[in-house]
Amino acid sequence: PFDPIDRAATLWAERVGDATAMRVVTSVMRVQQLLLTRIDALLKPFGLTFSRYEVLALLDFSRAGALPLSRIGRRLQVHPTSVTNSIDRLEAAGFVRRVTDQHDRRRVNAELTAQGRAVLSEATDALQGAHFCLDGLRPQTAEQLWQGLSDIRAQAGDFR
Repeated sequence: PFDPIDRAATLWAERVGDATAMRVVTSVMRVQQLLLTRIDALLKPFGLTFSRYEVLALLDFSRAGALPLSRIGRRLQVHPTSVTNSIDRLEAAGFVRRVTDQHDRRRVNAELTAQGRAVLSEATDALQGAHFCLDGLRPQTAEQLWQGLSDIRAQAGDFR
């Protein structure tokens, strides 16, 4: 057995030059695939994907348990179509409901239901119990990784 990313980095270094950045980016992309697969498998028994879980968590963290769909998209940094799709599926499952904003009748909010709160709690327990599928990562390494990724996001203008 060998690491295909390490092999690609060796070839890259021989043919192109410094392989550090290529190796890191390729590893991040592969780890993203691995984590999403493991997390979605963990959340499947709850009728959730990670993107839908994030919507429920965001609603739970909001003061009123409800947010306009446009704000959900901005907070989760996803396209409005993705938000609509997630809300449609969460609503069909009974985890959220669409309600007209009391202060602006043109705006529709997604509101967490009692059933949504219950499934969010169970799903969160499962994720926490699995350390968000980072069980092989030491806490100090996780902190360093988070900081490094935050630096990249900040430099890209992801946040101020």
